[in-house]
Amino acid sequence: MNKKTKSRIEVTFIYLFLAVMFVLIAYPLLWTVMMSINPGTNMLVTKMLPENPTLEHYKWLFTDPRSDYVIWYKNSLLVAFANAIGSVILTSLVAYAFSRYKFIGKKYGLYMFLLLQMFPALMGMVALYILLSTIGLIDSLVGLTLIYLGGQIPFNAWLVKGYFDTIPKELDEAAKMDGAGHLKIFWTIMLPLAKPILAVVALFNFMAPFMDFLLPRIVLTSPEKYTLALGLFNFINDQFSNNFTRFSAGAILIAVPIALVFLLLQRYLISGLTSGATKG
Repeated sequence: MNKKTKSRIEVTFIYLFLAVMFVLIAYPLLWTVMMSINPGTNMLVTKMLPENPTLEHYKWLFTDPRSDYVIWYKNSLLVAFANAIGSVILTSLVAYAFSRYKFIGKKYGLYMFLLLQMFPALMGMVALYILLSTIGLIDSLVGLTLIYLGGQIPFNAWLVKGYFDTIPKELDEAAKMDGAGHLKIFWTIMLPLAKPILAVVALFNFMAPFMDFLLPRIVLTSPEKYTLALGLFNFINDQFSNNFTRFSAGAILIAVPIALVFLLLQRYLISGLTSGATKG
């Protein structure tokens, strides 16, 4: 087999793989979109291409008195923005300390970050519930946000620390010669140069509250405190509930704020994803 034929076969398999992945991703997404504009509420009578498409389900979510969708959306946005901003602040401070300071336990602290990432979050749910119950933050968006912030530190700090390591330390030394302290160096040099990786951290942590179901299920008990994932689950959870079309409409709208944040940060994302965790 000559080199040209081998190359064509490899390209063919690559395109076949991409085509299969496109079908696996696009088919359920298309079904969800079509279901959201189908009349009625039962999944069993919906069609891939509805004869009488309607936006009544989207209207119902925002106008019907029985729908708490707007409240769930607001809760999710509050937690998402708090999680994104808080994670960027905490992660950048922790990563800067591990990247630029020398202290006892630094090496083992990094190992601990790696170790914590090996265990699923489910293992700590009982302990987290007891902790929140002890400090009175059960059924609280504040308690939920605190768990998100603390749980994301190990992975995010390791990622950002790797990016900080790629920034020459000569910049720090030059700033120190001009009289700058660590805080000024962190604020005026490190943060501006680390915008790409911080954008990645912000996006991932903004998405988390919209996608997560398990943690809100454990922490939140009042319907008016639900996030979107937990609230939408109730559309199809009850024994006699068949609001699958409304569930689909609500699920589609989850993508709107995520897409907007992605578009806002997209100029930083590619370099951030490819440059993080390259040293350490």
